Amino acid sequence: MRTPRARSAVAAVAAGLLAASLASCGGNGGAHGSGFTVGLLLPSQQIPRYEKSDRPLIEKRVKELCPGCTVEHANAGDDVANQQRQMNSMITRGVGALILDAVDAKSLRSSVQAAHKAGIPVVAYDRLAEGPVSGYASFNGGQVGRLQAEALLHALRAKGDRRGIVMMNGDPSSPNAAWFKKGSLSVLRGEVRIGKSYDVVEYRPDDAYDDMQAAITALGPHRIGGVLAVNDSVASGAISALKAARVRPVPPVTGQDADLDAVQRIVSGDQYMTVYKPFKAEAHAAAAMAVALGRGRSLRSIARTTVDNTTTRNIPASLLTPVAVRAADIRRTLVKDGVYTIGQICTPKLRPACEKAGLTR
Repeated sequence: MRTPRARSAVAAVAAGLLAASLASCGGNGGAHGSGFTVGLLLPSQQIPRYEKSDRPLIEKRVKELCPGCTVEHANAGDDVANQQRQMNSMITRGVGALILDAVDAKSLRSSVQAAHKAGIPVVAYDRLAEGPVSGYASFNGGQVGRLQAEALLHALRAKGDRRGIVMMNGDPSSPNAAWFKKGSLSVLRGEVRIGKSYDVVEYRPDDAYDDMQAAITALGPHRIGGVLAVNDSVASGAISALKAARVRPVPPVTGQDADLDAVQRIVSGDQYMTVYKPFKAEAHAAAAMAVALGRGRSLRSIARTTVDNTTTRNIPASLLTPVAVRAADIRRTLVKDGVYTIGQICTPKLRPACEKAGLTR
């Protein structure tokens, strides 16, 4: 279904990264010499993918492209002021390039401007920061929202379910959250009644739990046909609240990020789907951008399009294609790409469900 498009997107990026890698082998490495420090600023420890997937993938790819380079990493823990301090510290120490996944795009603008003034290029990663950003590596957020909405509508129609849904949107401080929501609403408007809609600050499962409880109280436990949860952390909170309210069966709940526990919930039937964003391609694009910019080189071979933020136009961008994953898709997406093994997914408790899903045959 969507897997061929994802493969073609990854192939296109891989070609660009190969060209960047070959280019980086020649010359004297630009103004920064053959090696420099890449600062990696991640936003959260609430979302497992950042430390388990993004960080090691970026660190490895930077070393492959630039053996003399080092990566300095910091995680803000969802604290804007903490991330500002971390970034300003890296600027003061004179890193060669920065990869920034901003906790709050607006609040980090002054730090992005400070980096630009210091001659340090900033690659916005996963979330588009404001200010004079030099490159952007992410996924098409509108398509993420559309995939979630399409899957939820499919689940409702398959059962002839005419009940309304609850929307559990992302943190309003994240530009991606608005992008996801816009994509979802482009599919849902006029097709299903939205009973309640919430913005989950910092994507916290506990807040999602409280919001879902409020929706159950307001709408009634048996009047909720499905939940559009923006990501897997939010989905986990929503599902826990539905179970606590003894809503059986749990209505279809969407997700995003393909966290391992979410994949296991999909196998067990508690979560309907997730959106897999091939992190390796995204991480490789960001690493290649940082290395190229740190060497004073163009992003033409890496960025296939451009985007605008509120302050800067025509930012070179690599926007990859996300993939919808339901139980039947796990083997040909996540397992095939080496994200998880069958053994990691299919714990002893899940063996019967894995057999039913065709994962252990």
